[in-house]
Amino acid sequence: MPEMTFIEALRDAMTELMAADDNVIVLGEDVALKGGVFLATDGLLKQFGEHRVIDTPIAEASIVGMAIGAALHGLSPIAEIQFADYIYPAIDQILNEAARFRYRTNGDWACPIVVRAPFGAGIHGGFYHSQSTEALFTSTPGLKVVIPSTAYDAKGLLIAAVQAPDPIVFFEHKQLYRLQRGDVPKGLYTVPLGKAAIMREGTDISLYTYGLMTHYSLQAAEEVVQEGISVEVIDLRTLYPLDTAAILESVRKTSKALIVHEDNLTGGVGGEIAALIAQHAFEYLDGPVMRLGSPDVPTVAFNEALEAHFMLNPAKIAAAIRELAAY
Repeated sequence: MPEMTFIEALRDAMTELMAADDNVIVLGEDVALKGGVFLATDGLLKQFGEHRVIDTPIAEASIVGMAIGAALHGLSPIAEIQFADYIYPAIDQILNEAARFRYRTNGDWACPIVVRAPFGAGIHGGFYHSQSTEALFTSTPGLKVVIPSTAYDAKGLLIAAVQAPDPIVFFEHKQLYRLQRGDVPKGLYTVPLGKAAIMREGTDISLYTYGLMTHYSLQAAEEVVQEGISVEVIDLRTLYPLDTAAILESVRKTSKALIVHEDNLTGGVGGEIAALIAQHAFEYLDGPVMRLGSPDVPTVAFNEALEAHFMLNPAKIAAAIRELAAY
């Protein structure tokens, strides 16, 4: 089983999908000649040609609109939005068109598109290259929102997303592209959509997270175990729909819950998880459901010190764990 970086695993998934199915196409800004701004699609143009790897204008609404049209004519498009910060012009196409297509046609038409977008801060990208925009998409039935945190899951979840019959927004944390690596099988395999993963077993606190924060949370859990605090780390993997069963099963065991996400605290997915636990596991709780998110400021500064203040890190997560454990 070869070892791959996160971005190599994504590229491998697209390569194998396109080799196995002529209907799979890739489109987006600079995905062909350049191979993507992060080189996620590097080499695909040479292997599959310009009719299946398509450079588009700088027009996100058109990128997703073309993907929808292609899907309705039997293709399986993977549309890349260069940065999640640029996804706003395509929101109408994603939420108002793609997500509602099956419902509005009484099940006669599906819209199997995958919209890939790198998100997250910590790379000194400044205002328009650092945002976490996932919460914009986690309240629309008909749409799935997927965020992998490991190379293995990146490949398996992307394959599952492309093979799924309905639209999926697939976010990838930019810091993980070359930072995270692991064993990734060759060939087509899937990781189930809508299923969380227990990354670390624990008995005192359930910590729910995703993306880069999964790795920071594992580091924090390793730090506090020396103090006698046992943390169960749950990688959500799919943010919409949430794996309700896994969330509740864990907190019923530990009796304390902490939700960690890089997105702004207010309006993030953490609020939905907190409500879910409060409604369905209240009698099991031995402390308040806590959330740890980024500050409620408009966006991430380019200034290194201000970016570090905005970003969560293992030390901040460990401090939140200690506070909840002491309650």
